[in-house]
Amino acid sequence: MIRSQVLICGGTGCTSSGSQQIQDAFEAQLEKNDLQDEIKLVRTGCFGLCELGPVVIVYPDGTFYSRVTVEDVEEIVTEHLLKGRRVERLVYDDHGKAEADEFGNIALTDTTFYKTQNRVVLRNCGVINPEDIDEYIAMDGYAALGKVLTEMTPEQVIQEVTDSGLRGRGGGGFPTGRKWALCAPNKADQKYVVCNADEGDPGAFMDRSVLEGDPHSVVEAMAICGYACGCTKGYVYVRAEYPIAVKRLQIAIDQAREYGLLGKNIFDSGFDFDLEIRLGAGAFVCGEETALMTSIEGNRGEPRPRPPFPAVKGLFGKPTVENNVETFANIPQIILRGADWFASMGTQTSKGTKVFALGGKINHTGLVEIPMGTTLEHIIYEIGGGIPNGKKFKAAQTGGPSGGCIPASLIDTEVDYDNLTAIGCMMGSGGLIVMDEDNCMVDMAKFFLEFTVDESCGKCTPCRVGTKRLLELLETITSGKGTMEDLDRIEDLCNYIKTNSLCGLGQTAPNPVLATLKFFRDEYIAHVQDKKCPAGVCKDLLMFTIDREKCIGCGLCARNCPVNAIEQTDYVAPKHKRPSYRIDAEKCIKCGACMSNCKFKAISKQ
Repeated sequence: MIRSQVLICGGTGCTSSGSQQIQDAFEAQLEKNDLQDEIKLVRTGCFGLCELGPVVIVYPDGTFYSRVTVEDVEEIVTEHLLKGRRVERLVYDDHGKAEADEFGNIALTDTTFYKTQNRVVLRNCGVINPEDIDEYIAMDGYAALGKVLTEMTPEQVIQEVTDSGLRGRGGGGFPTGRKWALCAPNKADQKYVVCNADEGDPGAFMDRSVLEGDPHSVVEAMAICGYACGCTKGYVYVRAEYPIAVKRLQIAIDQAREYGLLGKNIFDSGFDFDLEIRLGAGAFVCGEETALMTSIEGNRGEPRPRPPFPAVKGLFGKPTVENNVETFANIPQIILRGADWFASMGTQTSKGTKVFALGGKINHTGLVEIPMGTTLEHIIYEIGGGIPNGKKFKAAQTGGPSGGCIPASLIDTEVDYDNLTAIGCMMGSGGLIVMDEDNCMVDMAKFFLEFTVDESCGKCTPCRVGTKRLLELLETITSGKGTMEDLDRIEDLCNYIKTNSLCGLGQTAPNPVLATLKFFRDEYIAHVQDKKCPAGVCKDLLMFTIDREKCIGCGLCARNCPVNAIEQTDYVAPKHKRPSYRIDAEKCIKCGACMSNCKFKAISKQ
């Protein structure tokens, strides 16, 4: 008889930190202590608390262990599982912000990270074994599919999705119900449902985590979409760099077929639907729906002109509905709980919740799911725990290479589609990169532009050539060779690229540049006029100096300089006995080795 369950995070983040080895160690220790029949190990998807991983939770008492190592496993088994005594040094400490129960445990939902979240898309992630269909069914899995096939017409399904106000979570925010309604009336011998699981934004891992932690929700939703729109075949396009997601998704598809939830005559309704996985090679442009479909067809992933739109002529020239993972993951809950329930969350024009991958200069990195309209300040300081090392918040990049930055002056912005668009940003798929005072915004714009230059498919000239010319102008500025006229050229080129590019990649590529120019123009001017990088990031504009009054003459900096750019002087500070050192600016390669090796903070960069 099972008396306890040990949940071990099996998401990519914790797996990379050794959670598989931790599971192996648990199995060995349970067998060693003859507990294998009493304790059940469950490898889950991502809990969301990536910064605290690897995460282990013991039920039924709910003890939450963080940053567990293989060496800790024997103590957890012998003390907690065998003797009933928690290993206090590993128990998560919320620093007094959450109330513990009578046993001293802090429920996961009561932590500052979780308590203001509303997990709809992530409802099963970290809760169930994603490789066990029975656990998904126990959480009302496939009940929504059964409902639509036995109680609802396709038109009613589309109306329910439309009334919910769900908008596409892939970045564009197009109303999901309207997209389905555009495809449904089109007649063809074959129609398709496509799930975009490409997710190429730097710092984004929302869709990957859903596929790793709750793949059946996407399988079920795609079948519902197929019924509503008259499609009998589906494809999940997922990048090959997501091996755990691919493995668990394939297991989910195989299990659904075995249970009769995919294939012929599902629920004896006469409805046929099946799924296949298509692996992408990691091209960012394949996140654009027409390029994605071109890639599924076996061709080079390049976008197509629209119209005709995919709802009329999509995959293999047939009517196609395409949504991303997060959009689909909402569908079963909308069907089961109703459109009014979903529409009760969020704002007037942006309903429901949004999943964000919170990263960068933030204490609590990880996955968060919050109602639309939550302020950026709440996300950063309440859920994210604020900025490390007492630094000041400077900006947050939303939407990755296609988005823009929200400056500290707009930290009270309510995050939804329309509010972000109004300030020149965009929601994107959900990457949220936090920056502090040590980030250079010109360098940040250049980083994202370098990415889009590399990822451009090259089909259209405005994107292929324009983004390269734009990057060259930014490089000129960060190297200290820019002029004020270059700032005007940058804006003109940005607007040209946005207006004339074929697909969303080129049309949005200038966004990080335009946003930083709008909110941080003073930093651009400092690079151009003063030849200085205020954040001390741009290498060509840096200058390292030694304060001769603080220098004790130890010579550690000189010994660690790779180019012998540091030499001894004749000056001896009154409070020191040895001559100080100086840096030869002509020889200095600005590597920073001197500054990192100085124990007396006598070296600074300007």
